[in-house]
Amino acid sequence: MLRIGYIRLRDEGSAEDAASLKAMGCHVVRAEEPPGPEADDSGVLFSILDFIGSGDQLVVGRLDHLAHSSRSVLDVMDRLEARGASLYVVDPELCSEGDGGRTLRAVLEAVSTLEPAADARRRRTAAAPQQIRALQRAGVGPVEIARRLGVSRMTVWRKLRALEA
Repeated sequence: MLRIGYIRLRDEGSAEDAASLKAMGCHVVRAEEPPGPEADDSGVLFSILDFIGSGDQLVVGRLDHLAHSSRSVLDVMDRLEARGASLYVVDPELCSEGDGGRTLRAVLEAVSTLEPAADARRRRTAAAPQQIRALQRAGVGPVEIARRLGVSRMTVWRKLRALEA
């Protein structure tokens, strides 16, 4: 059985998590910078899910290392099951195998019904005018600034206008 550890680098304690995953017997530990607070399409995690084989185990420090929604965690669990692999979470100690796995799945499915739909518009935190100005000075256009900061183009235009006044 191959144990593969996975860490998102922006999470607090990620350096300690890497060491603890190695100490727990993970043969490989992969880390990545997550793409954003609402994006769950992480390249390293998906490459692990494509690689992992039957009888192998994906190990994470916390359940929120996998994704930002319970629906996305369920998707990861589905992909692992399809490959004959399992999920092990260190804190709290959870495993997707056996009775505990069925309970974990039931809880995640219940929670996912309470979460807003993935395509629902979510209000983002306001981008700081300094961030917008810095990107503009670096030669980035307003549309790209909006995309990078996760705000509307109108927000970028308003903040640029306010900075010029």
